Amino acid sequence: MLFAFFLIDKPDHGALRQRVRPVHKDYLAQVADRMAFAGPLTHDDGTTMLGSLLVIDFPSRDAAHAWLANEPFTQAGLYASTTVHAFVNLWPQKAGFPPAA
Repeated sequence: MLFAFFLIDKPDHGALRQRVRPVHKDYLAQVADRMAFAGPLTHDDGTTMLGSLLVIDFPSRDAAHAWLANEPFTQAGLYASTTVHAFVNLWPQKAGFPPAA
């Protein structure tokens, strides 16, 4: 089942986000084959980080929460709030993807 993770950063924690980002990306790579999409949430300027939005396939809600508990940004204390919802993708994606290399 797909689970959507809405992860909002604590204010003024941009330096922590940047410092932990390489480890975070390595952790995401471990579930790359089960990831529907992932990326940062930003303010309207499109560059100032606000949090993360991830949609990943897990066998259960417990597995999704266990994965989140070990996620590097979670471990580092970056998030002010985390919300996990089951998600059903009913629309074929056509927008918001980087151009093919």
